[in-house]
Amino acid sequence: QVHLVESGGGLVQPGGSLRLSCSASGFNFSRYALGWERQAPGKERELVAGITVTGDSTSYAPSVKGRFTISRDNAKKTMSLQMNSMKPEDAAVYYCHAISFYEDGNYWGQGIQVTVSS
Repeated sequence: QVHLVESGGGLVQPGGSLRLSCSASGFNFSRYALGWERQAPGKERELVAGITVTGDSTSYAPSVKGRFTISRDNAKKTMSLQMNSMKPEDAAVYYCHAISFYEDGNYWGQGIQVTVSS
């Protein structure tokens, strides 16, 4: 059974940092591209950051570039999102996402709340 479980969310002050983690099981993690998506109330879900299968290439939404860093550990089947210099507009539910055309798999975690407020 496939599981993607996010952790590390919570409340952070503007300018602060938070690190999200995603733990995976039930599928061939190392063959999946990964990403973090977020959805704020009343807004569409957006892709925040993505990382390739091997981790050698990453991409970021313009709104988070330079502040967020995505990483993965294929041996531990985990993915992380380090979020620095956080802004109130970063507040959202964050989801981890795994996708592979070769494995024909497309999975999301249940989401975790991130609140940025003083």
